[in-house]
Amino acid sequence: MPPPLTRAPEAASADPAPPRLFADAMLGALARWLRALDLDVAYDPALDDPELVEVAVAEGRTILTRDRRLVLRRKARNHLLIRSDEVDEQVREVLAALAVRIDPARLFRRCLVCNHPLEPFPAELARERVPPFVARTQSEFRHCPACDRLYWRATHVERMRRRLEEILATGTEL
Repeated sequence: MPPPLTRAPEAASADPAPPRLFADAMLGALARWLRALDLDVAYDPALDDPELVEVAVAEGRTILTRDRRLVLRRKARNHLLIRSDEVDEQVREVLAALAVRIDPARLFRRCLVCNHPLEPFPAELARERVPPFVARTQSEFRHCPACDRLYWRATHVERMRRRLEEILATGTEL
């Protein structure tokens, strides 16, 4: 009989460091939503399973996967088998399994595309790069130094915040 397919990462300390995760090719949407919650989630759909495992092990990351064959690989010991095919439930699975507490003040601090931490960006420089309406209505911008994307808090952020509140079902505002 094979080993259990879902494993929690190594035992946590009293004040655990935030988890470092690696989502496999089937979990791109999950990676983006976890990044919105300020979790460090690597994601590269171009990697095949052996490469993904090698990178995850080298970087000390917990592998997130729905692939039962991947978790049977000898080196893929630190993994979490995601059971749901619904992204909202997947987010809840990860947060519960890893005992992650979300800090509402730290939402939207990572690039949703490349995972790099965002940095404040001067509004006067951002205005040269954004649509005119955004330039007129926004005063705070964040920049990804890795992929050069700009972010600002427009209506989509409020929609995402509401969805995160629904996903987390905490009863508190994020």
